[in-house]
Parts: sequence; structure tokens; C-alpha cells
Amino acid sequence: MLKNYSSATEFYFLGFPGSKELHNILFATFFFFYSVSLIANMVIIFMVCIDNRLQSPMYFFLGHLSVLEMLTTTVTVPLMLWGLLLPGMLVVSLTACCTQLYLYLSLGTSELLLFAAMAVDRYVAVCNPLRYTIIMNSHTCLWVVIASWVFGFLFQIWPVYATFHLSFCKSNVLDHFYCDGGQLFKLSCDKGRFTELMLFLMSIFVLFGSLMPTIISYTYIISTILKIPSGSGRWKAFSTCASHFTCVVIGYSSSLFLYVKLNHTQAAEYNRVASLMVLVVNPFLNPFIFTLRNDKFTEVFRDVMRSCYQLLKD
Repeated sequence: MLKNYSSATEFYFLGFPGSKELHNILFATFFFFYSVSLIANMVIIFMVCIDNRLQSPMYFFLGHLSVLEMLTTTVTVPLMLWGLLLPGMLVVSLTACCTQLYLYLSLGTSELLLFAAMAVDRYVAVCNPLRYTIIMNSHTCLWVVIASWVFGFLFQIWPVYATFHLSFCKSNVLDHFYCDGGQLFKLSCDKGRFTELMLFLMSIFVLFGSLMPTIISYTYIISTILKIPSGSGRWKAFSTCASHFTCVVIGYSSSLFLYVKLNHTQAAEYNRVASLMVLVVNPFLNPFIFTLRNDKFTEVFRDVMRSCYQLLKD
């Protein structure tokens, strides 16, 4: 019924295999993760905006990271949840598929660049604390954030343009729950080896281009921390970087498994699991990793909740 299209104008998402009962369980689980992620990130943004104690580069970057994670999940997860409720396959237009892929890739690229900027911020804070406020001033931080957003959205124009200029004549059924570039290549009847190689190299460039500043920064950070004579001093210095380092390890591991793959015909189950890590699990974990062990943030949160309680009480 859906084969031998010379030019597909819509796509069908197979989504998740299994019974209706399994789909209901998956819907409840993913909806919980998505809702908690949205609420937690909105709390972070709200706290950073209203409290002067969080007016520092680290929290400025964290606020923008929360915005990016909210947008990235909102581009993909609601459509995935809707697909779990439908009795059949989810249908999306070619334009909607193109828009989703572009936004998802652009926001993801900007997020990786922001992770790199946060690593450099931690390097300056630990290795050059006396010049921290001079180097990481508000002007610098603003331009770093603007550059991350602009680069992410400009860089992904050609990959999405090249992907959707392929001829999808084999089928218009995507074995996924969102518009994945690798799955789109599987549907193409074009030989497009050069395009596929270029997209692979661009993925490598984004991932490792943003990962290298992080690796270099943490090499210097660890070297500086090991030179601190007291154990309490070493722990205090490391605690300022621990949450970011944890999120970097989780985030880049998931992204490497998902994007850096020369063979686009990998098993659909592998793609689904890796995508769920990037789109559902990581955005759920990151707000808690960044805030639960952050004494300043928990203090601000406690004070704001106390003030809200007093307002409601009065």
C-alpha cells in the first residue's frame, strides 16, 4: 500500500512495536519523563531569572541549556506520545518531517556547543579564578550563547536540504518514532554516497569539535585539582565541575552512539533505544544532576518556595 513512490509527500511512522497495553505503559512512562523534564527546566529558568545569587556565567549558560532541552524534547516527544495513542501508524507531511528534523538537529548542535562553553567556563573558574570575572564577563557570555544558537541553526541547513532532495521511492514508512535522517536514507533510491559521507563527516565535526574543548578543559582542571594540597580543597574544586562533567559523559555517549554511524542501516531497535536516551532520559536526568548537589541553587530554591508559601499563607 505504501511502496514504490517516486516522490513521497508524506511519511508513516511505525513507532514502537508491541500490544496496545504495552503502548499505554510506554505512553505513561514517557509522558511522566517529559512532564518532569519540562517542569524541572522551567524551574531552573525561573530561578536563574529572578534571583541575583544565580547571576553568574555558569547559571546563565545553565538557563540557556534548559531552554534548549525543553525545545528539543518538545519538537519530538509530543508527536511520539501521540503516535502511541493511535491505533495505526502516525502520518506526517513531508514539510512537517523536514521541519522536525531541522529543528531537532539545530537545537542539538547548539546544545553541544553550549556544553563546550560550560566546560571552558569551569576551566577558567578552577584554573584562573582571579581573572574569572574579567574573562567570563556578561558581554563574552552573551556572545558565546548567541554564537551557539546561530551556528547550530546555520550549520544544519545543508544537511537537511541534502536529505530532503533525495528521492524516496522505496517506501514512505519510517521505522522510527520521529523523522530520523538515517532512516530517511534507507528509504532513498538515490545512491548518494557522497552526500551520506558528507553528512557523516559533518556529524563528526560537530561532535568532536565541541568535545575537544571539553576534553582539554577537563585535562587542565584535573591537573590543577591534583595540585591542591588539602583533600577538602580538592573536593570543593571538583564539586564545581562534577555535575557538568556527569552530564557531558552521559550526553556525549548517547550522541556518539546515535549520530556517528557510517552504516545507516543499523537495527531499528538500536536507533529507538539510542534516540530515547537522547530525547527522553537525558533531558529528564540533566536538571537534577545540575541542581540537586548544587548548594547555592538548592538554597535559592528553598528561599523562593518559602516566599511563595508566605504569600499564599497571607
